[in-house]
Amino acid sequence: MHSLPLFASAAGVAISPVLVVPFGLLLVLIAVMPLTPPRAKHFWEQYYPHAAIGLGAVVVLFYLARLPEGGATVVKTLHEYFSFICLIGSLFVVAGGIHLNVKGEATPRQNLVFLAAGAVVANLIGTTGASMVLIRPWIRMNKIRISGFHIVFFIFVVSNCGGALTPIGDPPLFLGYLRGVPFFWLIDHVFVIWLVTLSLILAVFYCFDRRSFNRAPRVIQTAIRQHDTWRFEGGINIFFLLVIIGAVFLPEVWFLREIVMLAAAAASYRFTPRVVHEENRFNFGPIKEVALLFFGIFLTMMPALGYLDQHGKEFGFTKPAQYYFASGSLSSVLDNAPTYLNFLELAEATFVDRSALPPAGSHGADPDAGVKQMIASEHARRFIIAISLGSVFFGAMTYVGNGPNFMVKSIAESSGVKVPTFFGYVFKYSLPVLLPILAAVGFLFL
Repeated sequence: MHSLPLFASAAGVAISPVLVVPFGLLLVLIAVMPLTPPRAKHFWEQYYPHAAIGLGAVVVLFYLARLPEGGATVVKTLHEYFSFICLIGSLFVVAGGIHLNVKGEATPRQNLVFLAAGAVVANLIGTTGASMVLIRPWIRMNKIRISGFHIVFFIFVVSNCGGALTPIGDPPLFLGYLRGVPFFWLIDHVFVIWLVTLSLILAVFYCFDRRSFNRAPRVIQTAIRQHDTWRFEGGINIFFLLVIIGAVFLPEVWFLREIVMLAAAAASYRFTPRVVHEENRFNFGPIKEVALLFFGIFLTMMPALGYLDQHGKEFGFTKPAQYYFASGSLSSVLDNAPTYLNFLELAEATFVDRSALPPAGSHGADPDAGVKQMIASEHARRFIIAISLGSVFFGAMTYVGNGPNFMVKSIAESSGVKVPTFFGYVFKYSLPVLLPILAAVGFLFL
């Protein structure tokens, strides 16, 4: 009996599910190690970079040694990672120079308004930018009774579901824009779904927060109801934030986009008054952790995405709801940007008559013609909506579903907030609270 081959020859080179093991192992380590006894937990905190880089290196070696186009795939993945971390990192640095000074404590109603406003802001400066700007004020305005659910619902609303209306809102939607989805097309087609989803999540949050407020001692309730005062500092970083957002639309030539982002971050760090960084307790610890872990995630998820690309049609998806839940399920544990692209490619292959299109690279060929043809079809456009919402909404299901999630968790922990563990987040909040809402939205609208 022969052992299972790592690769099997077919029309091309097929990817074996065996290669998905490093990715699964890395996710298990991220989930389990923080729950281990102090000595093991300290060991993980010290050596997690070795685990992430080591598991990623295993996959890279297989790709280079056994896949004819493996080198090109690795280079493309590293390019995507570099772009991803430049955007995430530059927004982290610039947001760290913006200080909303909050005195007093927020009532449940004020918290509700704050999160709703954060959802709108996420569509203007991205979920990453909104998360980095607002998470510290959110922690400060709830400092007397801050709890894990405050961080969880912030991730649900500001870091994920809020940014579903514009290409700036979340990375997968920007990729859709680059592939031919008009800039204002989504807001015209998903606004009602977005509004219903956010309203349901915010309603559940209000119940959680009202119960927490009512359980607080009366002296604390009285203090919370006192007048709040706000002060804004670090205004120069609004300019640098706009520079980063503008850089997103620059052409991908000689890393121009990334250079502008990094330059804005460097200028922000240089010109932000030290007192603002001190008030924000700014340090590079959270972005370092995100950068190292997602380096491993990007590399180890290559086989998972490759397997999906090769075998996706075998799933027999024919309904928008199937695309919604399938893209959402993978976006929960994979980076949602490449997941979005894979399902968009799958939908295009299923619903677009490519024989009627000019061959790629030929004179007059439009690389976005397939997506444009789907948008023109009332039936096919529902699949773009399903993929877009699934990729954005379900990114909130785990800490690794979207870049800002892990960063918000790290900032909250560095601020002394006791946040849920990986499994606590999933089994206490994502599965019993968020999933029923997203499932109801999917069945109702898709």
